[in-house]
Amino acid sequence: MATPPLHHEGRDIDVRAVFAFGAGLIAVALVVHIAVWLLFSYLSGRETSSVGLQYPLGAGQSTRLPPEPRLQITPRQDLEDLRRREDEVLNSYRWVDRNAGTVRIPIKEGMRITLEKGLPARQSPGQGTTR
Repeated sequence: MATPPLHHEGRDIDVRAVFAFGAGLIAVALVVHIAVWLLFSYLSGRETSSVGLQYPLGAGQSTRLPPEPRLQITPRQDLEDLRRREDEVLNSYRWVDRNAGTVRIPIKEGMRITLEKGLPARQSPGQGTTR
């Protein structure tokens, strides 16, 4: 038995139509790309020609500083300075009020004196009262 020659079905798919659709899709994509490029070129040129002072009221304000509190420029240095000042306060002698005779002493010295003298304590309810 002889086999019939093999062919594709001509009515299932039209190869020319598929290629024509692909070519049309590419053509439309090129037209859209060119149109968008022209639009951006036009808008960019229009923007550069109309650039002026965007905020005319702010033109004279360039040297004025914002109100406090401002952002820290050097936070690490600020923290080191703060700790150095705190250490100076905690570890030095200084008059607080000379007329009243109030002085500031180093923290270690104050803790030593407190341990020697002791802290005042409340009396328990049974001490010091007789009924």
